[in-house]
Amino acid sequence: MLTSDESLIEKLLAEQQSLTAVERFSQKYVRTQGHSQQRYYRDLIPLSRPQTGEQYAFAVDLDKCTGCKACVSACHSLNGLDEGEVWRDIGLLRIAEESVAYQQTVTTACHHCLDPACAEGCPVLAYEKDEETGIVHHLDDQCIGCQYCTLKCPYDVPKYNKKRGIVRKCDMCHQRLAVGESPACVQACPSGAIAIQIVSQEALRKNLQPGDRLLPGAFDSNYTRPTTSYTGARPANGHPADGGKIRVEHAHWPLVFMLVLTQAAVGVFVVNGLLLHQPFANLVAFVFLNLGLGLSVLHLGQPLKAWRAFLGWRKSWMSREIMAFSAFAGLASVVTGWGYLKLLPFSLPVFLQRLTIPLTWTTMILGLVAVSTSCMIYVDTRRPFWSLPMTFLKFFGATFGLGLAIAGLGKPSFTLMGCALLLTVSLLELSLLRNSALEKSRAILYGPLASLQWARALLLVLALCSAVSPLVAITALLLAQLIERTCFFMAASAHRMPGGI
Repeated sequence: MLTSDESLIEKLLAEQQSLTAVERFSQKYVRTQGHSQQRYYRDLIPLSRPQTGEQYAFAVDLDKCTGCKACVSACHSLNGLDEGEVWRDIGLLRIAEESVAYQQTVTTACHHCLDPACAEGCPVLAYEKDEETGIVHHLDDQCIGCQYCTLKCPYDVPKYNKKRGIVRKCDMCHQRLAVGESPACVQACPSGAIAIQIVSQEALRKNLQPGDRLLPGAFDSNYTRPTTSYTGARPANGHPADGGKIRVEHAHWPLVFMLVLTQAAVGVFVVNGLLLHQPFANLVAFVFLNLGLGLSVLHLGQPLKAWRAFLGWRKSWMSREIMAFSAFAGLASVVTGWGYLKLLPFSLPVFLQRLTIPLTWTTMILGLVAVSTSCMIYVDTRRPFWSLPMTFLKFFGATFGLGLAIAGLGKPSFTLMGCALLLTVSLLELSLLRNSALEKSRAILYGPLASLQWARALLLVLALCSAVSPLVAITALLLAQLIERTCFFMAASAHRMPGGI
C-alpha cells in the first residue's frame, strides 16, 4: 500500500534502484519481447523446417547489398575452401546512359533449383536434391571430375577444384541449418541482405512466366527453375557490368583430340563399310578410335573412377556417349579382326561369312549413334554456339570429311571429296555465325582466336590443293579439325550471373 506522501513513480524508482543488472535486463526483455538484436536472428532463417512440397531458398534484398564481400569471405573461411576457390560471387548491375547514374551490387551463389541442370547432366549421379530441404548437394566422393556440370549450369555455380580433381559447390551450409544456425554468408552480411526463406515448389513452378530471369543478363529461369528471390530496385534497362566482356573459355585439350579422332574413326568405318571394304582402313580407324578414347580419360580429375560413368544413363548424355562408344569400340574390334580373317589361306564356314554384312552395318549405325550422343552433350548445355544446327554440322562434317579422306588413302578422288566437304562445312559455319545470339562467339573467333581461324583456312586450302598427295592432305585436314575443335570450346561463351567485381 502506498502512503499519502509517496507517489507511484517514487515507489517504482525506489524499487528499480534495488534491482540487479540481470533483473533490470530481464524486465526490459519481457517488455520488448526480446533483446534489441533478436529481429536479425529471427528474420535470417525460418523458425520451422520445410513441409512437404516446400524447400529452403536464398532471399536477397538488393537495396541492402553493398558489395562488401563479407559473405564471400565468410563462405570461404567457414567451409574451409582452398586458395582461389569461391562458392559465392559478387556482381554488378548498372545503366550505361549518360542521363541516369545507377549501379547495384549483387551477391550470388547456388540457387538450389527445382530442376538442377548440374544433377541432370552428371554421368555418375554425384548430385542429389534433398527431399526434405530442397538443397542440391554435391557428393564429393562420387565425383570423377568430368566437369560436365560446369558446362550445364547456366549460373556458373559448380567450380572445378584442380587440386582435388573434383567439382564442388555451395550447399547452403546445410549442417548449420540443421541445428538452427544461419549459413555463413547469411550470418556474415552486415546489412542483412541475405536471408533463408521457405518457398513452395508448386507455387514457384506456376508463377514462372516465359522469359523470366533472376536478374538482367541471367539465363531464362524456365530452364532450371532457380529458387533464389531478388527484391529491390531493378531498372528494366539495367544490365550486367561485365555483359560486354569477351571471355575465352577453356580449351579442354583431351576432349579436342577425343572428338576429332573418334569422329574420324566412325567416318572411316562408315565409308569403308559402304564403298571400299579394305581391312587396312578399318585397322587405321580402330587405332584412331582407341587413341581418342584413351586421351579422353586425361580430362577427368579422378580417372580411376571413370568406370562409374554409366550410372547416369537415364538422364545424362555423357553417360550415353560413353556407353555408345564403348559398345562401338567392342564391335569395331570384331569387324577389324574379321576383315583379316578373310585373308587366311582357307575359307571361313558359310555361317560366319553370312555374319560379315550384319556386323558391318551394326558397327556403322552404332558409330553414327555414338557421334550423335557426342553432339547432344553440347547441345544440351544450351550455349548458343553449341546449338543443334552448328554442332551437328561440325561433328558430322568432320565424321564424313575425315572418313572419306582417310578411308580413301591412296585414292586421290576420295581425298579430294573429303577436302571439299570440310571446306564446304567451314563456309556453312560462317553463315550460321550471323545469328545475333552468337555475337560473343563471333567476337572471340574474330578477335583472340583470329589467328587460329586463318590457320584453319590455310590448312583446308593446302589439303585441297595437295589432294594428289593423300598423306599431306590428311595431315593438313587433321590439323585443321584440331584447330576447329579447339575454337569450338574456346568460343562457346558460357552463361553466367552478373559479374564485374
